[in-house]
Amino acid sequence: MKAEHINPFLNATVSVMSTMAMITPKSLKPYLKKDESAAGDISGIIGITGNKAIGSIAVSFAEKCILKIVSNMLGEPFTEMNHEVRDAVGEITNMISGLARKELAEMGVTLEAAIPTVVSGKSHQIKHMINGPSIVIPFQTDDGPFSVDVCLQEI
Repeated sequence: MKAEHINPFLNATVSVMSTMAMITPKSLKPYLKKDESAAGDISGIIGITGNKAIGSIAVSFAEKCILKIVSNMLGEPFTEMNHEVRDAVGEITNMISGLARKELAEMGVTLEAAIPTVVSGKSHQIKHMINGPSIVIPFQTDDGPFSVDVCLQEI
């Protein structure tokens, strides 16, 4: 996976969070992940395929973080995980994927996305479409962490 293919996901994440959830996440140092552990309590996962790459992305949130994000997005307080929070995680994953794919298309990498799947629970796992390492971009907010986990393989 090329390093320049990670920046579109970072840019898309900051854009979605600032415009849709009115938060400014701080990106931390990306790292290589080699296992299937999720970095949060709930994750949206979406497969992507295209002319030069195949893979998937996952966006994982700590519970406190996603409750604040969904509260901001929907304009009402959320204090527990429910179907509306799950739906929001899928939609956030979809929006990040869409913006990142738009930027990647400008670089000549055209990708299509599947419908997001949402997985939750303490210590859940993320199974990417392809085997191999992924790059995780961790973010910090005033209400806790979340991360974007990108696993792309050139074809």
